[in-house]
Amino acid sequence: MLFADTALPLAMFYALRAAGVDQWLALVLSGAIPLVLLVYRLVAERRVETRTLFTLSILLCGTAVGLFTGDPRLLVARESYLTGLAGLWMIGTLLAARPFVLSATLSLMPEATARSWEDSWRDDPTFRRAMRLLTLAWGCAFLIDAGTRLVMAYTLPLDLVPLLSTLLLVAMLFAVVQVAKRYAGRSDTR
Repeated sequence: MLFADTALPLAMFYALRAAGVDQWLALVLSGAIPLVLLVYRLVAERRVETRTLFTLSILLCGTAVGLFTGDPRLLVARESYLTGLAGLWMIGTLLAARPFVLSATLSLMPEATARSWEDSWRDDPTFRRAMRLLTLAWGCAFLIDAGTRLVMAYTLPLDLVPLLSTLLLVAMLFAVVQVAKRYAGRSDTR
């Protein structure tokens, strides 16, 4: 999924640019790949999840605004709206019954491990605090990513931004995962 959502559009953008396609059209065409794949997953899975609708609505709004304005920088900046809203949404889940990190992680776990985490969430205040802190860290990382992407979109040469934006995402995800692992390892030794 990461390849289809990031590497494939990036490769298509640079291939189109090398073929002489202007920036705006190259951004629109390469940006359509994640949109098409998202719609395909919706149809194939025959169910609609909240995060899928969220992503789809951001991509559609960003693309529509870019199509109406013809501004290639706005098309590049649309990724910052997605990561910014994702960060706010993650932080917003701190007010919900379950924070983002807990909900997202439980859906990926084997059933027995998920039950153990459910028990820890119910019975262990230290575990609940850790899930909330990790959710806050992820949310803040996405907000920093969004701000950085906006600055890049409006200050750097446009042909560099897609590559740097992808590298930023990879670096941010790597950093947050490493911090989470260290935090979890430190918590286990207490």
